[in-house]
Amino acid sequence: MRYDCAVLEDQLDNVTWHALTTVHAAFAETHGRARRYHPDVSVFAAIDTGVPAEWDDLARLVGPDGAAALFRAEMPAVPDGWTVLVDGIGHQMVLDPADAAIRARLDAAQLPDSRLLTVDDEPQMAALVALAQPGPWRPRTIELGDYHGVFDGDRLVAMAGERQKLPGATEVSAVCTHPDARRRGLGAGITARVVQGILARGETPFLHHSEENPARTVYEALGFRLRRTVQLVIARPPA
Repeated sequence: MRYDCAVLEDQLDNVTWHALTTVHAAFAETHGRARRYHPDVSVFAAIDTGVPAEWDDLARLVGPDGAAALFRAEMPAVPDGWTVLVDGIGHQMVLDPADAAIRARLDAAQLPDSRLLTVDDEPQMAALVALAQPGPWRPRTIELGDYHGVFDGDRLVAMAGERQKLPGATEVSAVCTHPDARRRGLGAGITARVVQGILARGETPFLHHSEENPARTVYEALGFRLRRTVQLVIARPPA
């Protein structure tokens, strides 16, 4: 598969680190060689190589009452004294922006009537995420990128948007549909809308989903292909 950026392969192996040291640096809280998103923006944190000194920096960054959520291609060993709360596997998928057949498929996709969401929509966005459980959400997550929503009257029933950003690549995230509006193709349609916006900027779309998520077939139908598995660890530092 071809990508827009020669260094993108390396960046995709540790997305949060590279996002917080480049495009999303303004959202970063830092201590030494540890980074995390402001807690009101996202739950994710990152270290670079995983040497013990970086884990020490991360412990100081999140504090003894906090926890660090990290996902990357290969997780460094969690040091003794840390408490692992979650240890799981996810899939990272990438869409090739140079594939003409995929672009034609996206151009032909049935796109639902939707609009760009704003901060005024955040309460409904948070409520839909809480109901559909597509992944973590915070009050300022909407600031990370463009989010599009489908409404039934005044009620938000489907949405998708942009989360972590790398130079030349953007993550598709928060794809969710209200249970009352499922089986209408809204999830695929609103995802296609977000992907088209990413491609229009000349960027590569990518996404992550849990290993058991059946939405993978929807993403594959849009042109995403599995790049690799990634590891998710949520851990609390020593008290």
